[in-house]
Amino acid sequence: MNRMVSRRALMGGMALAGAGALLPRAALAWRVDGTALYPATSAFIKGFVDRRELAGTLAAIGKGQEAPVFIGAGVQSNGLPTPVGPDTLWRLYSMTKPITGIAAMLLIEDGKMTLDQPIADFLPAFANMKVQNTPDGSLTDVRPAKGPITVRQLLTHTAGLGYNIIQKGPIKAAYDRAGIVGGQASRLPIPGFAEVTPAPSLAVMADRLAELPLVYEPGTKWSYSISLDLMGRLIEVVSGQAFDAFLKARLFDPLGMASTGFMVKAEDVGRFTSNYAPFGGALIPFDPAANSIYLDPPPYPFGGGGLVSSARDYDRFLAMLLGEGQIGGATSGVRVMKAATARLAMSNLIDDSVDRKGSFIDGEGFGAGGRVSLPSSPGGEGIFGWAGAAGTIGFVHRGLGYRAAGYTQIMPPDAVPFQAKFGETFFKDVTS
Repeated sequence: MNRMVSRRALMGGMALAGAGALLPRAALAWRVDGTALYPATSAFIKGFVDRRELAGTLAAIGKGQEAPVFIGAGVQSNGLPTPVGPDTLWRLYSMTKPITGIAAMLLIEDGKMTLDQPIADFLPAFANMKVQNTPDGSLTDVRPAKGPITVRQLLTHTAGLGYNIIQKGPIKAAYDRAGIVGGQASRLPIPGFAEVTPAPSLAVMADRLAELPLVYEPGTKWSYSISLDLMGRLIEVVSGQAFDAFLKARLFDPLGMASTGFMVKAEDVGRFTSNYAPFGGALIPFDPAANSIYLDPPPYPFGGGGLVSSARDYDRFLAMLLGEGQIGGATSGVRVMKAATARLAMSNLIDDSVDRKGSFIDGEGFGAGGRVSLPSSPGGEGIFGWAGAAGTIGFVHRGLGYRAAGYTQIMPPDAVPFQAKFGETFFKDVTS
């Protein structure tokens, strides 16, 4: 039975409570040459396994277009001997969003849509949207939206849309009833969580979403939302291809990302991780690799949180970003987008007038599906990337010329400080 688990509910319902009790004590380092190059990151990666806090951890770091260094510890699934490595498969969750954002930028580069074009030009059901007078309040106490939803707003979570992992009250219930979800967690029953049946396709999801009111006026507030999933439907309509087919043709195949997709093939289960939740003094595998929901075709390709990938594959995506649209050398590399398009995608696409106080990007900017650092941001200007609900994180630092990503599988991600401290630890290695 498919179960869609709310990240908000997971964060509220499960405590750390000594979660490492059942983890193996020995850290199985995949590659030790990273220790000399990145000592802080190496100690950080191995420490979580040595302390029995996580089953497996991995870092992938690359400078410029050089080959990445992988630093790994632990195993793919607790109780099994397979160590993590560069080809281990991880649930990316919201690290999918920058990929979807870049895919949309390809269509802008192709001249098939523009940043400030109303999405109703392609999805007419969104032409006359209503807005809740009280965010998360009544579904009938609404007013006409002052302006249209634009492509830019979908890319930057400023369209006024909701998210069933963020919203409360009637609008969350309406999203759940309509199957408007941005990912999947497990096919095992999880006590205390309501069952949600996802919409059967991106087209149906989009049509149902258009019938519900917006939570905020378009263009006024940064609010984490279903917008990158709706972008998947927009990409389908504008390109004339299925969303997953477009990603494969325009990004995954050219970049050599053969291990990236919306489900795990039977022959790849042996390199797939289990996903854990801390509960009652142990790590509980609520989505074990051998019986994962990711072994089934998804109801629709979740552009906001549905991809599975390897560290080797995602590093190729990050290398392309760092190369401003090209991976590899100037003469022998592969270019998937123009440098100007890549720079635009990684720039701050939201105005100063957009309210972001108290949000995930308070004091920072946002580009095509990822956070953009500003001169006043920690780490300085030039960072673009995002993180995922199961503890992963990936970014490029264009100012320093590095790309970096950290991988583990635990929900909620703040059960341990892996995701929160990964970037800070990486910067110790490259700026000291």
